[in-house]
Parts: sequence; structure tokens; C-alpha cells
Amino acid sequence: MNQPLAYVHPQAKLASTVVVEPFVFIDKNVEIGEGTWIGSNVTIMEGARIGKNNKIFPGAVISAVPQDLKFEGEESIVRIGDNNIIREFVTVNRGTIANMETVIGDNNLIMAYVHIAHDCIVGNNCILANATTLAGHITVEDFAIVGGMVAVHQFVNIGAHSMISGGSLVRKDVPPFAKAGREPVSYVGINSIGLRRRGYTSAKINEIQAIFRILFQKKNNVSQAVRIIEAEMAASTERDEIISFITNSKRGIMRGYNNR
Repeated sequence: MNQPLAYVHPQAKLASTVVVEPFVFIDKNVEIGEGTWIGSNVTIMEGARIGKNNKIFPGAVISAVPQDLKFEGEESIVRIGDNNIIREFVTVNRGTIANMETVIGDNNLIMAYVHIAHDCIVGNNCILANATTLAGHITVEDFAIVGGMVAVHQFVNIGAHSMISGGSLVRKDVPPFAKAGREPVSYVGINSIGLRRRGYTSAKINEIQAIFRILFQKKNNVSQAVRIIEAEMAASTERDEIISFITNSKRGIMRGYNNR
């Protein structure tokens, strides 16, 4: 349902049940799936691929060109999945030649004034609180929670089920299941409340806590800690996920509890 005061380019592809409120601008080379609601004064630029049942609130700008001086007009996209809530004045820039797309998965809550820069990947079931800023090439894995006014350095990875305290400056990778806070950003525990809400048992939470005790609370460097974890902790999905995240980290992981 399109309002007469909205502009929808004739080459844009909108499902029949998309609702477009007044003063929306939708450019060519845009696709929007069933049941999505586009609030007033939203701007959706070329290259947006938006799935089903999303709610995009007034003032958001989706698929603007990257704020990257290396960008040369390549035909990149923003890909947004299903059932996302994108609140007021969120900005999502499309990809560059590096990855050609910026990706947001399903069931995310992206609060007001969040900025998601070029070539970022946001997984599923994440929460990005108000005024969070993601620089380019950042990955936020499933179920991560990023507090308000957090600034994340380019190329940083934020692990699944992690939680970052509001106002943090994140310059290093945050492993899965961990809580991050302080300045510089450091390990402050595991996201035990979030894990319980998602069905993790006390035994599994204790296992994750034991892994992070070796990694962050003992006098081990990262390489030593990984060897000890592999030797002393039984193989499990969570253990292997943490080890894989650490060993594949390019920026290095955040500081430990005692390394202030």
C-alpha cells in the first residue's frame, strides 16, 4: 500500500503487502519483501534488498553509498533479512569492492541512531542499542548485545552471545559468551543471564566460565591459554567455538580481567 505523498521508483520491486508511509523515498534497484512497513521520511537508496516483515522507522537511511574514500561507485548492496526492527534515524551503508555487500540477518533490534558502515555483517537475534557505531568490515555474530553509544573499530569481530557495556570503545575482538566493559575494553565475566535465557544449562555455563578463567584470569598469554584449554578442557561445541574465534582473530582479543 503506497501513499500518494511517497516516491517509489517505477523500477523498484515491492511485494503487494509492503506498507509505505508518506514522504518515503525508494530508489530504483530496490527489492522489499512481504509484510514490511516503511515509516514516514525513510530513504531507501539503490542496492537495498530487504526481506519480509521488517519495520523501518521514520528517518532511517538504508543503502546510502559508503563513507569510504576508496569507494568508486561499484554496484554493491545492502542485504537485510526478515523480522528486523530498525528504529529512527538508523543509517546502513552498502558494501564496497571488498565484500560487495553489507548484511543484516533476521530478528534483530537496531535502535535509534545506530550506524552500520560498509561491509559489516550483523547476524541474527542481535541487539544494537541507541547510537552504537560500527565502522567498516565489522562482524557481529548471533545473539550479541551491544550497549548504547558503543564505538567499534573497523575489522573487529564480536562473538555470539557476547554483551558489551554501554559507552565502550571496542578496539579488539570480543570472544563469544563474554561480557566486555571498562576502558580499555576488557573481560568482565560471561553473559550468564543471556545464556540461561537461551536454554544453556548451569553445567554448560560453568564450563564456559572455566575456559575464560584460564584465558582471562590466570597469568597466561593467549597462546599459552589456548594450549591449556585444549589440554585440560574436554572438547565441546562451546570450547571449540571459543578456540576457533581466538585463533582466527586478526586484531587480537580484548584484555583479560587482571591485565588492566
